[in-house]
Amino acid sequence: MGGGIELVVIGANGGPERAHGASARAAEGARLLAETLPGRCFDAGTRGCRVTLVPPDADANAMLTALRVAALRPSRWLLVCLVGQLVADPRGRRLALVTAGSTSDNAYRRGLAWDWVVSTMVHGEAADTMLLVDVVADREAWAALERDGDDGVGELFAHSRVPLWGRVGRFAGGRRGRDAVLPGGEGSFAWALAGVLEHGVPGAPAAVGPAELQPAVEAELGPGAGPAGVRLLVPGQNGRLLMRNRAAVRGALAGLSLSEELLAVLWRESGPTDPPSA
Repeated sequence: MGGGIELVVIGANGGPERAHGASARAAEGARLLAETLPGRCFDAGTRGCRVTLVPPDADANAMLTALRVAALRPSRWLLVCLVGQLVADPRGRRLALVTAGSTSDNAYRRGLAWDWVVSTMVHGEAADTMLLVDVVADREAWAALERDGDDGVGELFAHSRVPLWGRVGRFAGGRRGRDAVLPGGEGSFAWALAGVLEHGVPGAPAAVGPAELQPAVEAELGPGAGPAGVRLLVPGQNGRLLMRNRAAVRGALAGLSLSEELLAVLWRESGPTDPPSA
């Protein structure tokens, strides 16, 4: 089993269709995550993280192929990020990420099916997986999410081998959706997480997981983070992806003289990137 991280980032822009306007900033959020996450992954660091940033105008087959290639590489972690808008199938039992060129009539058929993503991750070669989501759901998809007891959607959101971290919001199309937080845009989960990882969490350990980062992320999201119409997802103990806490590193270096600080930086940059022992 490899010791690095496979990071697959998919920010799907659904195109000019008004009903898919929530995906307009998805590409920005994907780029932000692809730039921020590698240097913050404690298990590997930048050199041990292979990044696959899928083009925002790719079709579902290209997205799934990129994910499958990454999943088949032996790794410590397979971390997949989905940014964009969700739609449901006509029966409300399956979800898909809207992809480029979709219309209201064919968005589900053309989209990247959620169960394809989960199945690919489960059957891959990584020791651990995590699905990071910054998405919104249209009316039908949100109704499917609220039926947790039914087969299909609720089961996918609770898959024991694919812990979820992120935000799922309800998107109101048309004029009512103009002021909504768009996935990947300011106020979104991707935006908030990138900010927290950049500045760190004062008082927290040098290595932090989603549970330790979540309060700071929610503070960045603001008071509207958790009203009706928003789901915040935090993985349990099976989602212990460790991230570097920059605030702890700055605190440790604060008491060093200049020469000692320089030595510490050089040591950290040249040190091994093997994951810490459990």
